[in-house]
Amino acid sequence: MNRRNLLLGVGGAALVGVAGGGVGYAIRSPQSSAEPAPTTAAPAKYRSRPDLRTMPDVTITTPANGTVGGYICLSPASGTGLWGPLMVDENGSPIWFKKVPDPATVAIDFKVQQYRNQPVLTWWEGTIGGTGGQGVGQGEFVLADSSYREITRVRAAGTEQADQHDFVITARNSALFWVYDPIPYDLSPVGGPTDGVLHDGVIQEIDIATGKKLFEWRASDHVGLDESYAPLPVGNSAHLPYDYFHANSVGVAADGNIIISSRHTWTTYKLDKTTGAVIWRLGGKKTDFTIEEKASFAWQHDFRQRRDGTYSVFDNGAGVTKVRDYSRGLVLRLDEAAKTAKFVAEYLHPDKISAPTQGNFRELADGGSFIGWGQMPYFTEHNADGTVRLAGHIPLDNQSYRAYKVDWTGAPLDQPALGLTVVGSNVVVSASWNGATKVSKWRARSGTQPGALTTNLEAARSGFETTITVNGTPEYVVAEALDASGKLLGASSAIPVRV
Repeated sequence: MNRRNLLLGVGGAALVGVAGGGVGYAIRSPQSSAEPAPTTAAPAKYRSRPDLRTMPDVTITTPANGTVGGYICLSPASGTGLWGPLMVDENGSPIWFKKVPDPATVAIDFKVQQYRNQPVLTWWEGTIGGTGGQGVGQGEFVLADSSYREITRVRAAGTEQADQHDFVITARNSALFWVYDPIPYDLSPVGGPTDGVLHDGVIQEIDIATGKKLFEWRASDHVGLDESYAPLPVGNSAHLPYDYFHANSVGVAADGNIIISSRHTWTTYKLDKTTGAVIWRLGGKKTDFTIEEKASFAWQHDFRQRRDGTYSVFDNGAGVTKVRDYSRGLVLRLDEAAKTAKFVAEYLHPDKISAPTQGNFRELADGGSFIGWGQMPYFTEHNADGTVRLAGHIPLDNQSYRAYKVDWTGAPLDQPALGLTVVGSNVVVSASWNGATKVSKWRARSGTQPGALTTNLEAARSGFETTITVNGTPEYVVAEALDASGKLLGASSAIPVRV
């Protein structure tokens, strides 16, 4: 048993009851005894791809109006096993879905980044909740190219595993992410045991190509226990790790230094990129800034610098305690010399919802913003003035740690998929191509032999799966994907019609 498991007191079984339990994630593994996985398979959702039956539905409640275009990246999760990165269009129609492996594996933080000057998909895979409480992950990051081929996996250096909360590819093709490291710690100064365990927040910067560690930073070297708002574990849980910091974002500021968010100290920090020294604290008990009342935040996520120099954060306003009636995307302007923080704007869900956990807030290319509402299964796209120009949700019993609006072109290497159904004296052709973004219409070719397909019928793409009805019952059918100009992008195999 390694040092991590020894400190956590686990040998394969998940423990519960860490301080702040329920404030990181509110999901359970499909293998949880409290919420067992279903014993019967769900019915096929798509005739051409019955294997994608677990792909969750996305509902658009405010149709797109004046948006920047692009696709929406989600990572739905529920207690019934809907796990995997999901990309949909602005109508909520799936573009690409990947079911991640069982058992108890989840996908988190699915998004588009740049690696070696090329767009890539990235997400985290692993398990959550096995370290003594909800919200802490053990896993690794996946990079995939525009054909959905896995390029590499990024793992933490040493014996630890990467946490799911963030993964940022830098301009030098390295990756910044967090590791939650349980270390022996004297918690008596804050009323805990002298032989306690502390969940330390550790930043690692790893060279993606070589796996070499380039930089490391530990919260316990710079941030005291007295900065935390999280309660200590007590009673039978007193020796479980104290999650005093709960890191949930890491990024690079315009000046090249590192900016981070700590949910349990209500503080965002700027760190020297070379020494790791704290340059300033924004928020919390030891803030270096005078903060306007409307610009204060609590239990926050996703601290970023915007193009105009302002900073943004997803202000949950709720966690162990509820500080604000609703969550929001918050924009602040910092005067780093005068140490003042002023309110610039806030972005709200039309229903002013409160998200006790998770969430993100991102600037878009045209000055608008996109919000994933975390534990609440919603996403919204906003104009610069805060008005909503697109809104939707995943199934209401799901949640998505973050949600992103992305620009993406996908060209899968596999063939289009084809399903055939005989209805009366006709054949219904169902065609799809998981991940293809350039398909504008489909053509069904049919005939008596694979080499003699003389009948052609076309239909505009109508979502993930498009259906075309062929009159009569030909012997064979092929589905062909076409772009807007009619160019052939790919074709299925010739499938025999079985009556």
